[in-house]
Amino acid sequence: SLVIRGEKDEQAVLCSKDKTYEMKIADTSNMLLCVPGCKTPEQLKADEESCDIIHAQIAGFSNNYWELRRCRPKLKKLRKLLMEDPYEGPDCVKDQASAASKYTTEDLLNVVQASEEEIMHQLQVLDACQIEGYWRILNFDYEVKLLNHVTQLIDSESWSFSKVPLNICLQELGPLEPTEMIEHILLSYGRKYTDGGEVYFEMNEDKICRTTARMLLQNAVKFNLADFQEVWQQSVPEGLTTRLDQLKGLALVDRNSRPETICLLKVEDLPEDNQERFNSLFSIREKWTEEDITPYIQDLCAEKQTVGALLTKYARSSMLNGVKVYNSRRPIS
Repeated sequence: SLVIRGEKDEQAVLCSKDKTYEMKIADTSNMLLCVPGCKTPEQLKADEESCDIIHAQIAGFSNNYWELRRCRPKLKKLRKLLMEDPYEGPDCVKDQASAASKYTTEDLLNVVQASEEEIMHQLQVLDACQIEGYWRILNFDYEVKLLNHVTQLIDSESWSFSKVPLNICLQELGPLEPTEMIEHILLSYGRKYTDGGEVYFEMNEDKICRTTARMLLQNAVKFNLADFQEVWQQSVPEGLTTRLDQLKGLALVDRNSRPETICLLKVEDLPEDNQERFNSLFSIREKWTEEDITPYIQDLCAEKQTVGALLTKYARSSMLNGVKVYNSRRPIS
């Protein structure tokens, strides 16, 4: 089945179960006539006895049709809706008061311009979970609190990060937090597998390090890079190793400042429209290397499109100290 999605102020899109298409009206020189009870030549041959001229009533005509072009699903709105009321835990009084900013799967399908499969996949990417039938994103501080409970338990039990037992986690941490939240944080930060009939999780080192970095950077405008790297390594659980490539699309390093600095820049906070995204990036930094800009434009690539093709269309390249850099094609106000 196909469904047209969009609110009154949005350009309509057509969605199948797993793809999204933009809709444009295309003109045709062949006028299409709508004739009720119209018989095709094949049907007339089958009924050879009636060779009379038939007077056809034309009910309507059209000289255009809808042209569909595959497009990226418009998923930024999904995160925006869920961020209206992030889940702060079972003890939050505000959370129990209202269901106004909470959304079921049906609600999201009605307002987000993407196919059902694309929406469900994005909910997974956002680490959203269903609480009492509503899709929710965890408040960042609450997410960090849950993660700390798990990593402290791993440390105290001297478990390997690649083999964290679900049952013991639920028994030990159940008195502190709802068991479904403990399991959700394990699913968000680990890969579930079974060994000898027991359920275990292999924790994702990069994701834990990334969340720790976000926690450190969110309260600083800029951070001395060397100091940050030292504090960051000290802040992650023992046994994990921090690397700057874990921060792609989350933080931006300035190698040209003295001393070198790092600041928070999350790709999900940037505009969804291609031109607006590039305008935003070039207002933050005038010249970008391909390595620095790639994490911030990778999600804009359409089917079979490369980052290089996007840069060719929206940026101008030049050489700076032997390194290829990109700047805006138009003046940025």
